Amino acid sequence: MAIYNNTRIVLRHLLMILMHDYLIGTVTSPTSGQIVIASTHWERSDDHFADFVEMFVGVGASRVRDLFKQAKDKSPAIIFIDEIDAIGRARGKNNFTGSNDERENTLNQLLTEMDGFGTNTNVIVLAATNRADVLDKALMRAGRFDRQIYVDLPDVRERKEIFEVHLRPIKTAETLDMEFLARQTPGFSGADIANVCNEAALIAARKERKAVTKQDFLDAVDRIVGGLEKKNKIITVGEKETIAYHEAGHATVSWMLEHAAPLVKVTIVPRGQSLGAAWYLPEERLIVRPEQMLDEMCATMGGRAAERVIFDKISTGALSDLEKVTKQARAMVTIYGLNEEIGNITYYDSSGQDNYGFSKPYSEDTARKIDAEISKMIEAQYQRAIQVLTENKDKLTTLAERLLDKEVIFKEDLEKIFGKRPFDKDFDKLGQEKIESKEEKDTSTSDNGTLEEEPKENKI
Repeated sequence: MAIYNNTRIVLRHLLMILMHDYLIGTVTSPTSGQIVIASTHWERSDDHFADFVEMFVGVGASRVRDLFKQAKDKSPAIIFIDEIDAIGRARGKNNFTGSNDERENTLNQLLTEMDGFGTNTNVIVLAATNRADVLDKALMRAGRFDRQIYVDLPDVRERKEIFEVHLRPIKTAETLDMEFLARQTPGFSGADIANVCNEAALIAARKERKAVTKQDFLDAVDRIVGGLEKKNKIITVGEKETIAYHEAGHATVSWMLEHAAPLVKVTIVPRGQSLGAAWYLPEERLIVRPEQMLDEMCATMGGRAAERVIFDKISTGALSDLEKVTKQARAMVTIYGLNEEIGNITYYDSSGQDNYGFSKPYSEDTARKIDAEISKMIEAQYQRAIQVLTENKDKLTTLAERLLDKEVIFKEDLEKIFGKRPFDKDFDKLGQEKIESKEEKDTSTSDNGTLEEEPKENKI
């Protein structure tokens, strides 16, 4: 079983203290593997393991008492509560539909049972959630879930290990490079990787191949992220040209800006509801500076800017681009205090327990200033993207023409047009991490004029 490195260390510690009662919470991103992690801990400890998520639905406090009694009787044992936010939400907060007495009674009984644990019960209580911010503070206090483990998405080295696990029963081509697969799937969870492996095997079977090849995996990634290829989708020559220049605009601006995410792949093959898509690998940053956020915003506006530079027209294809930059600009102004006009102030409540309700935490005059600063910031980056593309119009045209010809291009294609990217000090020839243990975040968007943001890609 491939387990994320930081979690593997924690599991070792838990196994060491198994003979002592302990309470621990796990905070994860969606699909990042909390159930796999908890189950692995159970398999290695040979203890009784109770997964009682379904038992909470409408059964109330009595089932909680019974469960904890059984755990104590069968100790050493592990109690695992998946999606604890279903019953552990803060009481009395934003309850506009009436009180939920059943849920609160269940939560109160859970708190009581956890307080009643002695030091020699030999029972470990594990819980997992994707929404730690909405949990009741009483759950998180000392003596209850007072130790939290944050399970992030796997980095490139961990993804390689996960691929190795899922590909054991699959016959693959001898030339298949696991590291290449890991680097083509930034932001993928373990479940996503398992899905890629299964889909690649199905694609190879449909093509009557005896082994799964690299192209099968690339097709599987495209299909999972973008949906089914629409071979019968009718796209006019003009629309296809607009899509190509839009995606080429994103790629060109991001290539020219130091802090923009480097390109992994661009395609104009219609999939699902999208007409084109681009994948980028964002750099892992613990501290983000204004110039980095502005470069990202500028690259995001590169698609619409390319349409303006080439056709002197714009389209609805930049819907999600505009949504993304608006959110980024609003965060800079209202959350991070990165705007001189508004000043060093934030309207963000990290506890998730704010009482703002339907009202804004600032005056109407401040709201007008915020809107004005957001609009000014976005327009400045739009004009900056236009300037970058105007200065590199010949290369933009060459890239778009190559995209129209090949339909799919990789970083190597951009290097042939632009030369080596001077800012790639920490990235190798695939546009990925040189430091294998570096973790990645997914900060890409989708642009289709009607749909919301999709993971891991930039669509039109």
